[in-house]
Amino acid sequence: QVQLVESGGGLVQPGGSLRLSCAASGSIFSINAWGWYRQAPGKERELVATITRGGSTNYADSVKGRFTISRDNAKKTVYLQMNSLKPEDTAVYYCRMGLTTRQGIYNPIFSTRDYWGQGTQVTVSS
Repeated sequence: QVQLVESGGGLVQPGGSLRLSCAASGSIFSINAWGWYRQAPGKERELVATITRGGSTNYADSVKGRFTISRDNAKKTVYLQMNSLKPEDTAVYYCRMGLTTRQGIYNPIFSTRDYWGQGTQVTVSS
């Protein structure tokens, strides 16, 4: 069973910084894509940043120059460094990973799909 566990959220003043982490565990054969999304109250979930296996990154216009996504393949962890935070960054942040899992040893079964973390609250307020 695959689990994605997020950490690092909290309350921060405008202009401050936070670093989110999301660690995957379970029968993971490979991680194909990593991403962070967020959902503010009354709004739809939106993409914040993604990073591919090759290291290519993509950011929402609203966070470009302030947020940085990175990953550690060995630790199966994706990070989101958030600087110069604004009140409009307040939301629940979710990590998403495209994973291939392996079940069994001699006749393994491989399965690929997206997994989501449970979400971590980020509140930017003075």
